[in-house]
Amino acid sequence: MNKERKASVLVVEDETSLREALKLNLELEGYEVTTADNGPIVLKLVKSEYFDLIILDIMLPDMDGITVCETIRMLHNDVPILFLSAR
Repeated sequence: MNKERKASVLVVEDETSLREALKLNLELEGYEVTTADNGPIVLKLVKSEYFDLIILDIMLPDMDGITVCETIRMLHNDVPILFLSAR
């Protein structure tokens, strides 16, 4: 039986309840979901794993989402990034 690969999404949100809600809803829609709560973890994950999409909070501890995005682009990674913000 041929099994299709699920699209992989990285959800980056420091607020636990929102991060878990996004993860649950995306998994219910059939996505493979990885989560992170800060920029340095995101950069490690992006270097070692492939993602079809990153949902990225702008306001993060340690490193803001804009800096995370810029750093990902400097790695020549063209993964689509959707910004999430309370602003």
